[in-house]
Amino acid sequence: MISSRLLCCLTALLILPLSSNAADPDPLQDICIADLDAKVSVNGFPCKPETEVTSDDFFFDLSEEGNLSNAFGRAVTEGNVHEFPGVNTQGISTNRVDLAVGGINPPHLHPRSSESSIVIRGTVLVGIITTDNVFYSKVVTAGMLFLIPRGLVHFQLNVGKENVLFFPSFNSQLPGTQFVHSSLFNTTPPIPNEVLTKTFLVGDEVINAIKAAITSAQLGHRPK
Repeated sequence: MISSRLLCCLTALLILPLSSNAADPDPLQDICIADLDAKVSVNGFPCKPETEVTSDDFFFDLSEEGNLSNAFGRAVTEGNVHEFPGVNTQGISTNRVDLAVGGINPPHLHPRSSESSIVIRGTVLVGIITTDNVFYSKVVTAGMLFLIPRGLVHFQLNVGKENVLFFPSFNSQLPGTQFVHSSLFNTTPPIPNEVLTKTFLVGDEVINAIKAAITSAQLGHRPK
């Protein structure tokens, strides 16, 4: 017969909430509009008083195209908790991504969330790289969904003849975004050139050229 201790352990496993694998903790109240001005923040934001909650706290506008006049031809309008405090404690957020013709959302990852996106307009090459350095890709068009597993490097490249529009949704109120190029070549303070030259097997002149190009891109200049 199964011992009482083992039976208790099995029962506990069965009744554990499925949401224990979610990216963010479950909410403990109906609403918790983020108080972004609060002086104390512990792994999230405290709630503003319910007496100060308004209808506008539950709505956010993603209807406007972003500014595509930059080196990457890319614009992201974020709907995370910093911009849309209503998602606080809800474990979700949504962005708007616009890509000009030939524009790219450079290789990056979201450390705290998976991503599910729907393409509204255009033709976009979506690429995903696993931790085993396997590359998966597909050209997707309007009406198609694509999934990015949590923490994997990925990119989107406009390969069509019109601007691309897609809406990514995340299972975190603050998924985070870490760009590969910025993480290596645009840190504060800078990663020593010796690390980068030995990693990429190139000379200082190559590393310095890459750093200069990325700095220029960050300032909004298009490459010549």
